[in-house]
Amino acid sequence: MRTPSSLSLTFDCWSLGLEACSVIGMRLPRLMAGNAAAMAEAQLMVREKVEAAALLQWKFMTGSLGSSPPAMMTASVTHYRKAVRNNRRRLARPGK
Repeated sequence: MRTPSSLSLTFDCWSLGLEACSVIGMRLPRLMAGNAAAMAEAQLMVREKVEAAALLQWKFMTGSLGSSPPAMMTASVTHYRKAVRNNRRRLARPGK
C-alpha cells in the first residue's frame, strides 16, 4: 500500500463527513416517525456502529490497517466509508 498524501487523506475525511451527513439526513425522518420501523432502524444503527468499531479494533490489533500512521488513518477512513456507503445505498432504496 502506498503512503497517502496529506491532501488525499484530507479529501477522504471530508468525503466521509459529507456521506455521513447524507445518511443522517436520510435516517432522521425514519427515526422521527416513532413507530416500530423507527425502533428497528435505531437498533440497526446502534448494532452497525458497534460492529464497525469492533471490526476496526480487530483490524488494528492484527496489523491489517498498515504499519505507518498515515496508512492506518487511510485504512480507518476507508473502513468507515464502506459502512456509510452501504447505509446510504440501503436508505436510498424506495420502500426501505
